[in-house]
Amino acid sequence: MIGRLNHVAIAVPDLEAASALYANTLGADVGTPQDEPDHGVTVVFITLPNTKIELLYPLGDDSPIAGFLAKNPAGGIHHICYEVEDIIAARDKLKSDGARVLGTGEPKIGAHGKPVLFLHPKDFTGTLVELEQI
Repeated sequence: MIGRLNHVAIAVPDLEAASALYANTLGADVGTPQDEPDHGVTVVFITLPNTKIELLYPLGDDSPIAGFLAKNPAGGIHHICYEVEDIIAARDKLKSDGARVLGTGEPKIGAHGKPVLFLHPKDFTGTLVELEQI
């Protein structure tokens, strides 16, 4: 069902400093910040030869990333994202197998302009999983 690893998302307490670290210290191809109000985050994508890193920073007080950073002030890995061919078929199969889809269960449009869903970390060995339709 799952395809390629699309990205690893890292919550950061300082988006500018984290972007500079990847650009200047690691020599990575760092994109520009983009606000994603539907998800309560500002994101920066770092392009690697085989995948991406997504830096996440809270956008607004009710951002889920603000809560994550309150528990993890230095930041850390927030989720991993896998590609799927058909997000509705993947959702229905996962739900029928007992996995919990977060939110309403309906896909939202993600930072890449494609439908995404999140799966409960308790169902996936403590890891928040995002699925993105390719």
